[in-house]
Amino acid sequence: MILKSIAIFCGSSPGDDEGIIEAAYNTGAYLAQKQITLVYGGGNVGLMGKIAQGALDKKGDVIGIIPHFLERKEVHHPGLSKLLLVDTMHERKLRMHELSDGVIMLPGGFGTFEEFFEMLTWAQLGLHQKPIGILNVNGFYDPLLQMFDKMVENRFLKLENKEMVLVDDSLDQLVGKMESYTGHGVPKWMEKHQT
Repeated sequence: MILKSIAIFCGSSPGDDEGIIEAAYNTGAYLAQKQITLVYGGGNVGLMGKIAQGALDKKGDVIGIIPHFLERKEVHHPGLSKLLLVDTMHERKLRMHELSDGVIMLPGGFGTFEEFFEMLTWAQLGLHQKPIGILNVNGFYDPLLQMFDKMVENRFLKLENKEMVLVDDSLDQLVGKMESYTGHGVPKWMEKHQT
C-alpha cells in the first residue's frame, strides 16, 4: 500500500516528556522526507504544533482541519499548506478520514483517544480498510495495550480486531507495517447484510 497521506492524532498539550515532544517534531519531519502529506487537527499548540512544524521545516505538505470554535482556542498554525475550517468535531474527523490513507496516534488525552477510537471502530465495522497505528513513544501506551489484552481475555474484543492496531516505538517500522497492511475485510456478521 502506498501511503500518500497520514492523519495524526495527538495532544494539543505538549506534556512534560521531552522525548515525546521530540518524537512529535520528528514525526512531522519524517513524513515530509517520505513525501507523505500530514493531515492533522490544524493547531499551533502542543504536540500538534510540533508535528506541523517538523513537517513544514522539511518543506512537507501539511493539511490542518479545525472547527471554527476551536480556531479561537487553539489558534491554527499560520504556515500550513492548507487549512480547512469545519463546523463540528465530527466533521473534522470525517474530513481527516477522507483526506488520509492511514492513521497514527501519538501521545495525547481524551480528545486524542476519542478521535483514534472512532477511526478504529469504523475499521472494525468494515467501513474502511486503512491501516491504523500507535506510535508508542517511551512506552506511553503500554497500559492501553495491556487493556486491549484484557478486553480480549474477557471476550469484549476479538483477537482479529485487536490485531488491526499496528504498534511500534519506531516510526519508520510503524510506517513499514502500515505500508504492508492488507486490510481487515468485512466482518462476518455484516456479510449476510450486504447485497
